[in-house]
Amino acid sequence: MSEWWKKAVFYQIYPKSFKDTNNDGIGDINGIREKLPYLKKLGIDALWISPIYLSPQIDNGYDVADYRQIDPMFGTNQEMYQLIQEAHDFDMKIVMDFVANHTSDRCLWFQESRKSADNFFSDFYIWRDAKADGSAPNNWGSSFGGSAWSWDETRQQYYLHYYAKEQPDLNWENPVVREYIYDMMRFWKSKGVDGWRMDVVTSISKDLDFPDNPRDFTTENQQNGPRMHEFIHEMNQEVLKPFDMMSVGESPAAKSTDAHLLVDPKREELDMIFTFEHMHVDRKKGNVNGRWALKPMDLPELKRILAAWQKELRGKGWNALYFENHDRARVISRWGNDAEYRYECATAFATILHGLQGTPFIFQGEEIGMTNPAFELDEYEDIELRGNYHFYVEQQKTMSKSEFLAAVHKISRDNARTPMQWEDSDYAGFSKVEPWFKINPNYPEVNAALDQKSEKSVFSYYQKLIELRHTEEILTEGEFELLYEEDSKLFVYKRNWKAKTWIVIANMSETEQQFPKALDLSGSTIVLKNYAEREKLTAALAPYESLIIQTV
Repeated sequence: MSEWWKKAVFYQIYPKSFKDTNNDGIGDINGIREKLPYLKKLGIDALWISPIYLSPQIDNGYDVADYRQIDPMFGTNQEMYQLIQEAHDFDMKIVMDFVANHTSDRCLWFQESRKSADNFFSDFYIWRDAKADGSAPNNWGSSFGGSAWSWDETRQQYYLHYYAKEQPDLNWENPVVREYIYDMMRFWKSKGVDGWRMDVVTSISKDLDFPDNPRDFTTENQQNGPRMHEFIHEMNQEVLKPFDMMSVGESPAAKSTDAHLLVDPKREELDMIFTFEHMHVDRKKGNVNGRWALKPMDLPELKRILAAWQKELRGKGWNALYFENHDRARVISRWGNDAEYRYECATAFATILHGLQGTPFIFQGEEIGMTNPAFELDEYEDIELRGNYHFYVEQQKTMSKSEFLAAVHKISRDNARTPMQWEDSDYAGFSKVEPWFKINPNYPEVNAALDQKSEKSVFSYYQKLIELRHTEEILTEGEFELLYEEDSKLFVYKRNWKAKTWIVIANMSETEQQFPKALDLSGSTIVLKNYAEREKLTAALAPYESLIIQTV
């Protein structure tokens, strides 16, 4: 199989918020087509497109009603086929988002399944009888708050849903379900799709003993079920391998030490996975408020985790590199200073990430330094946010409203979902009418048109990073060595390949930092810098200054 993705840089598009061309306030397929030249100019090799299938939009398209039908809010199937062809004309691949774990409750499969326990679709989902007292089969939790079980009056049973009650989990134990899924994947391959990003794919196998979790309505026993590897390998053999389709799976529970079981080419499962581990370095572990219990970002911990993934997967798999996506807030607002040092922060985080071995994934707006908005609670849209507010603030009373809102401003998924800021005209050039979701008020100062003209252009810096990825073998092949692991301000590592050594260094603080005394940079040259005035390697590192240096 070809491994084109190892030299590629991906760009994730969240279609609803990317570009509206028919003036209904919602981004669409033709908006993506319109911006292909912009993406080509950036240097992008592949587009990951979040779900655009027919959906009631309870979870912004991750509740699929029909996998083969484009939702009219985004356009038509024919327009999607044209997008695939036009992207290929620009030498860009198309990767679609495949929601493997669940469908919408509006899906025909579920509508039929709930009718009885003895029809063709009855076993497409996970149904269980109530306990003797009428309660749910166990204490498993939904990631959106509360129980993972909902009662269905028609069938007189509970069904399982790891997410919203409108997102029933598929029963992958049923071979017919798996074949239906594989056939859908073959359908899109026939239309030219090059690969798949697989939503929570490591959740598809369930422990059918349904053991209680240690704490009510948490999710400890709900990942990496007993047949997970078997199912993913079968998918590889049925679709991915025969049709040479690239795959990257979302794997919430994976650690660096076991990730190779999913991505080692010899095992023939997935090409890459998205780890969550490095995105939890600002989370209070074990806290009753889950992901909303925050602490300051732990830079040494972030370094250790990223280094462990570099080390553990070398020769046994391939890393997928990201800080932002549709489920992650803007990294410069979450872990940096998005006001005084917005450009410096954006480019420093980019340097750290793109200097690693693996395939970088850029989320729309990341390349111009978009930031989190600080909306009021009722201005957010996300079902996860609303469900968790009800659970933690109103029901459990373990957080106050102000505490929850402070966490929302840092980590809510909606922070990444505000419409793309194209220019400083009304509605940021995203649409000519009021969008489906409020635009970040800073769009007159932060937008793609202005950024590309700026002396401090985040876009221009990303272009240079991507060009290095395409031309410098050291980035894809070089060995990795973490330096100064315990330093709480500096992120420093080496890349070594053949006779070449690069040092990637970033000051991740708002104060000047000296170069480490033990770091011999005499005779070295600067490959890339985010402070234009930097000429020599003697002066202290400025706030959020980053460099790639070639040593002698």
